[in-house]
Amino acid sequence: MQAALRSRLLPGAPLLPTTLVVVAGLVGLLVGTGRLEVSSPSHTGPLRIALTLVLHGGLLLLVVWRARAVAHERAVWSRIAAGTVLLAGTVLLGPVLAAVPATQQAAGWMALWAPVVAFPLFYGGLVRWNRFSSNLADPNDTLNGASAVLAVIAVVELVSTLVDGPLTAEFTGAGLAVVTQFAVSLVILGTVATLPFVGALGRDPRTWLVMASFGATLAGSTAVLVTGGRPDTWAWVTEPLAVISLALATVLRPGRSEPQPADPTASTVGAFVVIVASTGVLLYASLADVRGMTLWCAALAAVGSGIRLLVNVRELAVLAVTRREALTDELTGLANRRAMLRRVEELGAQGVPLALALLDLDKFKEVNDALGHAAGDDLLRMVAARLETVLRPGDVLGRLGGDEFAVLAPMDADAPLAESALALGRRLHERLADPFPIEGMVIHSSGSVGLTVSPGGDVAVRPTALLREADVAMYDAKRSGSGAALYDSSRHAGSSGNLALVEDLRAALTGDQLVLHHQPQLDVVTGRPVGVEALLRWQHPVRGLLGPGDFLPLAEVHGLMGTLTEVVLDRAVAQAAEWYRRGLDLRMSVNLSASNLLDVGLPGRVATLLDRHELPSGHLVLEVTESVLLTDPERSIAVVRRLADLGACVSIDDFGTGYSSLSYLRDLPVGELKLDRSFTADLLTDGRTAAIVASTVELAHRLGLRVVAEGVETAETFAHLRSLGCDLSQGYLHARPLPAAQFEEWLAELPTGVVQAR
Repeated sequence: MQAALRSRLLPGAPLLPTTLVVVAGLVGLLVGTGRLEVSSPSHTGPLRIALTLVLHGGLLLLVVWRARAVAHERAVWSRIAAGTVLLAGTVLLGPVLAAVPATQQAAGWMALWAPVVAFPLFYGGLVRWNRFSSNLADPNDTLNGASAVLAVIAVVELVSTLVDGPLTAEFTGAGLAVVTQFAVSLVILGTVATLPFVGALGRDPRTWLVMASFGATLAGSTAVLVTGGRPDTWAWVTEPLAVISLALATVLRPGRSEPQPADPTASTVGAFVVIVASTGVLLYASLADVRGMTLWCAALAAVGSGIRLLVNVRELAVLAVTRREALTDELTGLANRRAMLRRVEELGAQGVPLALALLDLDKFKEVNDALGHAAGDDLLRMVAARLETVLRPGDVLGRLGGDEFAVLAPMDADAPLAESALALGRRLHERLADPFPIEGMVIHSSGSVGLTVSPGGDVAVRPTALLREADVAMYDAKRSGSGAALYDSSRHAGSSGNLALVEDLRAALTGDQLVLHHQPQLDVVTGRPVGVEALLRWQHPVRGLLGPGDFLPLAEVHGLMGTLTEVVLDRAVAQAAEWYRRGLDLRMSVNLSASNLLDVGLPGRVATLLDRHELPSGHLVLEVTESVLLTDPERSIAVVRRLADLGACVSIDDFGTGYSSLSYLRDLPVGELKLDRSFTADLLTDGRTAAIVASTVELAHRLGLRVVAEGVETAETFAHLRSLGCDLSQGYLHARPLPAAQFEEWLAELPTGVVQAR
């Protein structure tokens, strides 16, 4: 039993003061109920004084200890301890002051005002028991509680003038102190009964004990008021109960609770009740010519609650602003995702036909990377302002996040939904055709628009489903380059799988699912492998090994290419360094995306990679396409030059398929050209193609560049490339892309002397 008791007590709980308080309380109860005969159970008797000292002195020790024992409840118990110190000090000092004629009046004032002064402390502590501050309400606010106390005093005083019997006596001195104690106990007990921690009654026995403590005090005060008995007579019963209950609540372990944020609702209701009660007292007092404390207490209660209501009006205004902000995008001032979905629900409930357009800016990440997030924010604000000019009355424009905007448009019931929706999409797309002036530059930022419609009427509308359909249509528009696309269930029903694949890809970027396969590049003259190209594969946990065509287009439209390329670059350099340490002299080629070439920090990261893995920079070849260079020529050329300054070789991939190849050969520090596989495939069958390849090889050699032919699949093609003087060959003729381990096995199977070693 002792072990069970210890398990319910706080660690380090002072058992001696607790035991003394409980024993003294039980003795007091026996005396008060007549089960223990004493010669003089008066307020000033020796037994009464001794029990008072033990009860309140022990309680003081316990609450002060409790206020310091548990840090997370210190805000609660420090207030309760302060209130207990005040009341206990009054009880302990009261008899001493009353015994001296010169201080008798001070003792009376202490008994009268101690409950009033202690009220904010108890009230604040109990409210903080299961409340924490919010931006709208502070649990330390006691104005409403104080007004309620004054209202209760006014009502009791008024009732005393109406009811014959003990209450008809005018309350002065000790009687008025009883009224004050009654009002304070009633308000505190009512506060406790309405707090959220009442829901923890079954989990936390301390809640029962606190309610019992203030309930006993209230019962004693009520008994005195109703029966007219002496306060000290009832105190023999109620005071021990109150002290024992609070003492036990002090030493017990805290139960599990779920604190709630304070809000102005409860205080608003309470203030309204107080104002109604106080107004009733004032009206009756004015008619019955009642004066004195009744009038003053009612007036002060009404004023206090009125002030509380004014404060609540301000807090509710803040709440309205907060709710508006919760439905508003902070950057653009447009509706946010939550507001758009709510509006869809409202229109759907009304049976209104509607179209939902989802617009995503193309190449927005490149703007952020190239010019910074501040410029990106400026662009988003400009886009928002421009899109608003094409809206009709009733249309709602919102920003869902990032560079995604949405337009919700109620449609005419007699108009063709599909045609009207596509017209909306074209207007939105065309509105972004003109460039945007940002930081002294002219930025072209087009957008892709996906649309879906709801016919209205009795058709149920699911906002998230509409948003998903518009999202699918938007990525269709982005892939096809059409600018705007309408969701078609017959064509887009399987696109949700692509969205799931994108989420899988995001997870794969931080895992081990992405793997590199390596396709060798052979010297055309000697037939020896001199390099490899790192080609990405995805070992999907469910779908198996996926080639780049299965996921790179999705990575491109979802803004993941930059991160994906960084992963490939890191793993490729690590693999090349491992081969280098083992004596294999192989260059490693890696493709760079558009976002990489707009990232001015890329050269620094490449240098760090080379240093960390101790790979000579000449063993790294960075491939870029002409289309990538066209994104932002000035910035990308600067990045390419810095990469070349590191000693890495820069290669123009898919050479001959762009429109400005010769100018790039002049302006860029290029070391290699890769002929597109379309030229290699037609080399033996098309004379014009053969002439282009021959002239390209000759031009490259005059410029000091080597030439790599991609897509070599036949020995005849390989022989013809040798006759033209091409430097390197890559294709299925030699090997398919292989994982590192299988590539090493392929190397081992080559004839002796063919493998290039350092």
